[in-house]
Amino acid sequence: MKQKLYIITLLFISVVSFSQNDKQISLEEIFTERKFSQDWVWGLNSMNDGLHYTIINRKEDNTLALEKFSYQNGEFTENIITSNDIEGLEFDSYKFSADETKLLLEIESSSIYRYSSESFVYEYNISEDKLTKINENKIRLAEFSPDGTMISYVYQNNLYIYNVKNKQTIQCTNNGKSNNIINGATDWVYEEEFAIVKGYEWSSNSKYLAYYVFNESEVKEFSMDIFNSNLYPEQSKFKYPKAGEENSIVEIFIYDLNKNKHIQAQINKSKDDYIPRIKWSKDSKLCVQKLNRYQNHLQLIFINPESGEGNLVYEEFDDYYIDIHDNLIFTDEGFLWSSEKDGYNHLYFFDYKKNKMKKITKGNWEVTNFYGLDKENNVIYYQSNENSPLTKSIYSISLKGNNKKLLSKSVGLNNADFSKTYKYFINTHSSANSPNYITLQNNEGEVIRVLKDSKKLNDTLFEYNLSSKEFFNFKTDYNVILNGWIMKPTNFDENKKYPVLMYVYGGPGNQQVLDSWSGHYMWYQLLCQKGFIIVCIDNRGTGGRGAEFKKCTYKELGKFETEDQIAGAKYLSSLKYVDNTRIGIWGWSYGGYMSSLCLLKGNEYFSTAIAVAPVTNWRYYDTIYTERYMRTPQENPDGYDLNSPINYVDLLKGNYLLIHGSADDNVHYQNTMEMISALVKSNKQFELFVYPDKNHSIYGGNTRIHLFTKITDFVIQNL
Repeated sequence: MKQKLYIITLLFISVVSFSQNDKQISLEEIFTERKFSQDWVWGLNSMNDGLHYTIINRKEDNTLALEKFSYQNGEFTENIITSNDIEGLEFDSYKFSADETKLLLEIESSSIYRYSSESFVYEYNISEDKLTKINENKIRLAEFSPDGTMISYVYQNNLYIYNVKNKQTIQCTNNGKSNNIINGATDWVYEEEFAIVKGYEWSSNSKYLAYYVFNESEVKEFSMDIFNSNLYPEQSKFKYPKAGEENSIVEIFIYDLNKNKHIQAQINKSKDDYIPRIKWSKDSKLCVQKLNRYQNHLQLIFINPESGEGNLVYEEFDDYYIDIHDNLIFTDEGFLWSSEKDGYNHLYFFDYKKNKMKKITKGNWEVTNFYGLDKENNVIYYQSNENSPLTKSIYSISLKGNNKKLLSKSVGLNNADFSKTYKYFINTHSSANSPNYITLQNNEGEVIRVLKDSKKLNDTLFEYNLSSKEFFNFKTDYNVILNGWIMKPTNFDENKKYPVLMYVYGGPGNQQVLDSWSGHYMWYQLLCQKGFIIVCIDNRGTGGRGAEFKKCTYKELGKFETEDQIAGAKYLSSLKYVDNTRIGIWGWSYGGYMSSLCLLKGNEYFSTAIAVAPVTNWRYYDTIYTERYMRTPQENPDGYDLNSPINYVDLLKGNYLLIHGSADDNVHYQNTMEMISALVKSNKQFELFVYPDKNHSIYGGNTRIHLFTKITDFVIQNL
């Protein structure tokens, strides 16, 4: 076949005005001193009046305070609470009661899995300045009832209700048991893949409490040794359903507080169906989302809380899979919903009377975030990539689908946090070479004031000679145009040859090529100072470009993604300033899976790869994620085996570094152990580094600087 010409377009954006100083970046400055941290607004919460907001702030005297500010003029109004008010206790998070007269404070929170945690929880009566501990033990998922008279929580897999007035506690369920029955919370795989931790919801009238019950008894157990410098390691065991194996059996119950009665929701559910979301409608009917195990048929079923009877209101089908989201808002006439059923993710309104969906947003672009509905004015606020897959902007549009307005004027990545009345929003903007610039704007998009400008970081950046991130695209031999970014060495000379380090994630729906300040930006700058070119390319299967681009990898995870990354290396090899014998690639998690595949299948172009916490065979990963894209190993064995790095170790020619945390509950260390066995069996040399007792994120203490020192040294030695 005749080789096709590659097409490249460099897109330059506004950048920070970097100086030409020769100051060198160090790993200590990045990972220990946190010298390059950008500004954020922490713990932001809009007050009911829509005129004020609260944030958590550390004062000069080291006191932790929950502070109240005016949206309009930015003036500090009052300290709602400080750590001095509560005997020096420092709260990790806070929640207001609906009438904002009371607070729930979480103290000494400790993580369980990625999103879940447990804490000592206190109720603080603001007007009475009174602090009450809810339970002597650490508890989970504490929340006020809508009327503020009760606090619900989960303890030892059972659901409890605490009466704020008489301080009495009711145990709602009593069959909770570790690794067996969970009430009111979710199991590991729901938490990780559906991003749902709190497994219960109050009705708006505070009469009913709907809750999940997970029966994990048939789910196989996974165990990990936890060393903790003990003479004999402890063993951590938890239920983890791997692809093709048994899931928890999940049911929904409704607890009637007045009748002290538990009613099961009737949703005609098979044991393999998922329930990714529950939510109460405006008229106190429970909306249960039911999803089949293939995840291509979603139903919205409305439950009568008194009888438990279910009524199917809406359903959606897809040839591939349906992504679960939280874009569901009820009105008196129907509900707002998002779907990519027309090929791009857009907003719709379902009319109860007409029993029909009406499309609100339209175009070959995607709604990337849904902020909510101003019900008083029937105006929707959302984020989209209408201008470019590389950028995200804030818009408003009427419920009828007209009067669309662009509210964010800066090009790059814009994220909004709206007041409860939608009169104001706080916009956090960054671009490829500019850190966070945070402004308060009104709902017409007018900037009222600047909250944070990352001035300290910008002043620091000016001391260094830095590279600018540039965007490009090119066409592959498969006639696909891919987007990428490139960072060239400082003092770049196009007549010289440079080594290249590519970064990849590449997983379904993910995007790394965005006009935004990225997490490893300063580490890449360090490598640019040392003479490396850094490149990232979003392959087929990634997000922002519609369902067809994203879902083309269905049942063949890794195939097209690897082809595209290899095509990227092939393109880079054609550039006169690239040393085509020194192209490396690194990635974490799905990116570790990709970097491994690229080094093996693309050994003609890649000489080095670093894989952090990689999947090495999809048979080792969980049901919900893996089967969404691959179905089960029993149905699709070739899809699993033809794109698993573990089956291609005989192709290894270059330098390979495997890194994993031994206590990774997500991508199990088993993946790396099996990869080691395969490499040894094929007599292939490689390097390995294991972090004892570290999870998927590999952080804590001195770990992160140690990790990136190891990676940096490996890159320098081999590229």
